[in-house]
Amino acid sequence: MKKKKIGDFIIYFFLFLGAIIWIYPYFWLLFSSFKPSSEIYTQFWPTRFTLDHYKFIFVMAGKMQRPFLRALGNSIYISFTVTFSVVLTSAFFGYVLAKLDYKGRKTIFNFILFQMLFPGFMFIVPLFVLIRNLRLLNTYSAIILPAIVSAWGTFMFTQAYKSIPSDYIEAAKIDGANTFWIVTRVMFPLVRSTASIVGLFTFIGTWDNFMWPLIVMKDYEKMPLSVLLASFNHEYSSYVGPILAGSVIQTIPMVLIFLMFRKYFLQGISLSLK
Repeated sequence: MKKKKIGDFIIYFFLFLGAIIWIYPYFWLLFSSFKPSSEIYTQFWPTRFTLDHYKFIFVMAGKMQRPFLRALGNSIYISFTVTFSVVLTSAFFGYVLAKLDYKGRKTIFNFILFQMLFPGFMFIVPLFVLIRNLRLLNTYSAIILPAIVSAWGTFMFTQAYKSIPSDYIEAAKIDGANTFWIVTRVMFPLVRSTASIVGLFTFIGTWDNFMWPLIVMKDYEKMPLSVLLASFNHEYSSYVGPILAGSVIQTIPMVLIFLMFRKYFLQGISLSLK
């Protein structure tokens, strides 16, 4: 028993130490955003706390053609639009692959699995050429349109629908329900957990997306917050405090979402391990 307690103590000690190491960078980021500029790198505990960096972000940055408040709104708009589109399209495509019987269904499903093996950066060049030819550069559509359909989301809904008995569908058809009604009123409520997982991970991935918006968006008025922060850091790297404040603002939605829906994160991890 003593050896077991000692072993548990050692394990918990290293887990606690790892958690401290993991959370320290974010703590330093949050703490430093309230420090005076001269004390960010020189003192751990500042002589005073200040909101000057946040005031600069919301007031002065606009005069330097960096509308951070608008960029925050752009990120919210793009993330919610993509998330809604992915959940909607995945719900219908998953139903088509899981419950409709037609020739070539398995081939389509296998193709979706096959293309999930390739990293996303392999498609950046052809996708950029397509967006350029469609004359969508520097528009919200350049960011939203390539992301409205998700192979991973379709796969998750397909697997969830397969576990639902087809008797529900037959009963709905007897009552005169069409496909749209069956998906939205019968199937979707039964897989709300899967819909939550797909929605959460899609929102996080879209919110944190950096490379693609950086490539297709050059207009400061339409940039998401992550890209605008990078451009500000590139041209005004001496303004360390505002950059830290903007980074804190960038992470706030993710922290709130994790705290409110952490059980869905755990469900998503457990599903991915099965």
